[in-house]
Amino acid sequence: MSYTKISFLIILIILTSIFSNKSTAQENEEKPFSPHHQIGISINHVHVFEGRDDEGNREVLSLPAWGLDYTFQFHEKWAIGLHTDFIIEKFKVEKNLESGDEKETVERSYPIAPALMGIYKPNEHWGFLLGFGGEFAKEENYFLTRAGVEYGYELPQGWEIFGTVSYDFKWNAYDSWGIGLGIAKNFGGK
Repeated sequence: MSYTKISFLIILIILTSIFSNKSTAQENEEKPFSPHHQIGISINHVHVFEGRDDEGNREVLSLPAWGLDYTFQFHEKWAIGLHTDFIIEKFKVEKNLESGDEKETVERSYPIAPALMGIYKPNEHWGFLLGFGGEFAKEENYFLTRAGVEYGYELPQGWEIFGTVSYDFKWNAYDSWGIGLGIAKNFGGK
């Protein structure tokens, strides 16, 4: 089964779960906040506009990736976390953010991109993220700035499903944006 078909099945299962849980929703009680940890995994697609094919022609890339997130929510509206993306393909990209007239095409082999994120949560569903980190691959490492938005829906027993959109600006290299769906588990006082 292809990666796209697996992604579609996961999305379908998550959406079915959301709508079935909404119909059987329990009474919404206001609970006092207590700090808690969260571990999440997501299936993502990372999009690179400056990709190159084998002949060097420009090509928009849609790359399969996984996300592994750790978050500590220390305040009702604030959290910090280490959010890591794992792109599971090799690809070529033009370093369009590099200074100078001649742009270099580089190969990236299964890059890993962790970022230390600050998270603002205006309510229980939405989260706005901003942070810094790096993209590491055997060819070269890049410093990055990441911004993102997440929407989460709580499930029973401390579980949550979430959607995420993020934008990575790799300094002196290239940029990319990603979209994903995931599931997370809360630990601690939630």
